[in-house]
Amino acid sequence: MGRKLVIILGPTAVGKTDYSIHAALEAGSPVISCDSRQIFKEMSIGTAVPSKAQLASVRHYFIQTNSVTQLYSAGQYETDALSLIESLFAHGHETLVITGGSCFYIDAICNGLDDVPQGDSSLRASLMAKLSSEGVESLWPDLKRLDPETFASIELSNGQRVVRALEACIVSGKPFSSFKKGRKARRDFAIEKIGLTRPREELYSRINKRVDIMMEEGLLEEAKSLLPYREYTAMQTVGYRELFSYFDGQCSLDEAVSLIKLNTRHYAKRQMTWWRRDPSILWKTIL
Repeated sequence: MGRKLVIILGPTAVGKTDYSIHAALEAGSPVISCDSRQIFKEMSIGTAVPSKAQLASVRHYFIQTNSVTQLYSAGQYETDALSLIESLFAHGHETLVITGGSCFYIDAICNGLDDVPQGDSSLRASLMAKLSSEGVESLWPDLKRLDPETFASIELSNGQRVVRALEACIVSGKPFSSFKKGRKARRDFAIEKIGLTRPREELYSRINKRVDIMMEEGLLEEAKSLLPYREYTAMQTVGYRELFSYFDGQCSLDEAVSLIKLNTRHYAKRQMTWWRRDPSILWKTIL
């Protein structure tokens, strides 16, 4: 039997964690996380890190292994995850389960990263300064104008990613998305993609309910503890930046919670927009 990597993907709150644990137990595999936020140890509630019981049921990798003070890119994840995958295959695993909702991380594992033009340090510094002083939303109009495809699919709350895409557009004069259509990297294992989905109204209801549960579990206090790190890229995450606005007096707590729900629903929609263009995904509707 050949070596196979099973990737379980889908929009936020669809139910990937439970599904992947079940699949991993059936395959005798650990769960390899492919989530760009669950990798940070200071962020638990707002990133929906698996519960202690879930983590105890099967070995997990790339869960809360890095600090928010460390920059961690899709390129670094590609290197680290492929090294782990090769090691696990070498130790006798024939099927491995990987799961997450980070589109770029999954693309990096499956296809490798394309050669994006070399950046410009002064331009990047200018964009980062604008990100810091005016927020990631201030960069969206230029990205939408220069590269509507990336704008429609990127995690817009990720300031570092928005800056990198915008920088590439300006430096090259071409859309950042145009560099994502090169030759795929060769992998010496088979890849099977399983996409989980639910009816839209049910998914949105699950998102809203999960935000309420997060608030009950202490998301407000977690966000307050992360205020000293708010300038770091990891903090440009739905669930935290809205509460930072509340701490700044820019909105009420109820308004902040409503914005978390709205922005999470928008994020789920962008995730689906990204994956619908991939004909290799086998979609399964969870009822």
